[in-house]
Amino acid sequence: MRRLVTEPEDLYLLLDSLLREPKLFWNGFYSDRKKDIPFFSNVPDENLVDYIDCGIFKPGRVLELGCGPGRNAIYLAKKGYVVDAVDLSRETINWAIERAKIEQVDINFNCQNIFELNFQEGSYDIVYDSGCFHHIAPHRRISYIQLVKKALKTGGYFAITCFAPNSEYGGSTISDIEVYRTQSLKGGLGYDEEKLRAIFKDFEEIEIRQMKESDQSVLGLAGFMTAIFQKR
Repeated sequence: MRRLVTEPEDLYLLLDSLLREPKLFWNGFYSDRKKDIPFFSNVPDENLVDYIDCGIFKPGRVLELGCGPGRNAIYLAKKGYVVDAVDLSRETINWAIERAKIEQVDINFNCQNIFELNFQEGSYDIVYDSGCFHHIAPHRRISYIQLVKKALKTGGYFAITCFAPNSEYGGSTISDIEVYRTQSLKGGLGYDEEKLRAIFKDFEEIEIRQMKESDQSVLGLAGFMTAIFQKR
């Protein structure tokens, strides 16, 4: 990479180049739909269902970051939400589109890097992320927070599901500097309550907890953390 660093985005791109190329990896990951991967199922996250059932989330416009095969987007659309769902992988977006057609719901699926999204500030009532954030490199956390803040209306909600530290599914506890020394996220970074609270300190905390183990009607895995915040 020969880019001359003269502004923050140049630095972000330089650091990006130290890590694996994400499009190639995720297209390969989703190419075999028969793999025994929990989130290949077509059921929503247990915490998402809880947010709707208890009345925290009310129908509005949602931006889903890293939508995968569309299971949460489909659930939200069935509940009357208007959903823009984004993922970097063309393989998984195609799969999500197929599922949405079968379920007969309208969802705006977008194959794009989340940091290249273009939308009007304050466009969304909810930003939802299930499994994207723990694959974001440390230097991109700043861009990620800026993205969420820009997307949300004042009073809007941001909810996240991510690897707990050292879980059976992932959740590396290496330091931020070690990510760049080893040039790897080690399969995804782990976040506990303290880290999530520190990273999203600019938002009003509503709840941070471990995901609840659940039956097959929803996706609930104890190796994940869930959190919900509100934009002040």
